[in-house]
Formats: sequence, C-alpha cells, structure tokens
Amino acid sequence: MIKSSLLAWHFLTIIPLWKSSPAQPAPRELASSMQWYPAVGLVIGGILVASDAVFGMILTTDVTALLILCVLVVLTGGLHQDGLADTIDGLGKRGSPAERLAVMKDGSIGALGATGLVLVLGLRFAGILHLPSPERTGLLLCMPVLGRWAMVVSTFGSSHARAEGGLASDFLNEIRLSDVLWATVWAGVFVCATLGWHAGVLLLGLTPISARAMAFLCSRVFGGITGDVLGAINEVTEILFLFAAPPLLLLVVF
Repeated sequence: MIKSSLLAWHFLTIIPLWKSSPAQPAPRELASSMQWYPAVGLVIGGILVASDAVFGMILTTDVTALLILCVLVVLTGGLHQDGLADTIDGLGKRGSPAERLAVMKDGSIGALGATGLVLVLGLRFAGILHLPSPERTGLLLCMPVLGRWAMVVSTFGSSHARAEGGLASDFLNEIRLSDVLWATVWAGVFVCATLGWHAGVLLLGLTPISARAMAFLCSRVFGGITGDVLGAINEVTEILFLFAAPPLLLLVVF
C-alpha cells in the first residue's frame, strides 16, 4: 500500500520522497498505484490552496492566478501539458493512425499543438482567476482530484494505440477493476466532503462521462490511447471542472 502510493506520487509529481532510486517496479505495481491518483491529486490541490493563500496576501488576483498556474505546471513537471500538445498535434494530422502516432512521438511540438497549449493554459488561467470566492478553496482542492481520477477511469478497459507499447502500456494492461473502485472511493469521499454531496454526485457523474468520451474519440482516431492521451484527458477534465463546477454549485444551492 505504501509503495503504491509512493509510486503514484513519483509518477505524477517531480518531488522525490526517497533519496535513492528504487528498483524498477513491476507492471502490476505501476497499475495498482493508480488507485492512489485521487489522493495525490488532493495533496496537489492542498499545495495550490496554500499557494493561493500566500500569494493572495501580497499580490493582485490576476497575478495570484497566474502563479497558481505556474505552481501546478512546475509541480507536475509539465507532464500533462506535454501530453495535451502531442495529442492535439496527432488529432490535427491527416493520415492513418500510424502517421498520427508518429507525429505524437516526435519530440518537437507542432504549430497546432503549441497553439492549443497556449489556448488551454489561457482557459485554465481564466478559470482560476474567476473562481467564486466562497467556494474557491474547495474548487482548487478538488480540481486535481477529479483530473487524476479521470485518467484512471479512462485507462480501465482501454488498449494501447501502439503495437510495441509505450509508457502507458503497463497501466493499460495491468489495471484492475479494484484499482478503479478504490480510486473512485477516494475521489468520491474527497469531493463530496469538500463540496457537499449534491455537487459531489453531479461532478462524479459527469467526470467519467466526459473522460470516457475523450478516450473513445482518441481510440477511434489513433486505434487506442497513449500516455499523451491520458495527460490530455487530465488537462481537459480540469478545465471543464473550472468552468462547470461554479454554476453547478449555484444549481444545487438554489
């Protein structure tokens, strides 16, 4: 259990929790770590909330929102932003699934991917900037939880787009229903305890629908999903949350 949670933390953040490099984990160990993704998201959300409190005491709201965005990108090593840009490049490429995947595997970012990344970062900045004050802390806390839960939901039952596999192969091949159920329990408890069970149930219902829809679309285009696609799903889920959660909270109140 401890090893699985540490693997999840090390995979999703750049902050090391041990000094020496551990032995290469087995595929099943990597897959089982996904049950802890929402918990890692909660810690990330806590760091964002703390950053918001500190920056908000001395800086304007727009600068604070920008710095929160910077903290999130740095903390995760830009992993999901890289996946989003690669996925956009692949979606924009005309050709066979193999040709699209070749574009995604290329280390350089294309014009379409760069444009999409800038637009998505702008949307995330706007979403953070305009979070309603009463619920701001709770929304910042839950955003990374649902984003990482969406990756777990999308992984289960999906296959890798490349025959030779890739970074996400172990997760896709070895994840079990029990991993998804545990991740769902964590996400449900965290979100409902923070935002209330009415809003929590709505968000817990909408998140897997949008995540699976994105996974389905990419599977049709690429012949499966990749680690880049999972990163893109995390990014899109969090942005949808930033814009959908505030009105949903108003809906359940009134």
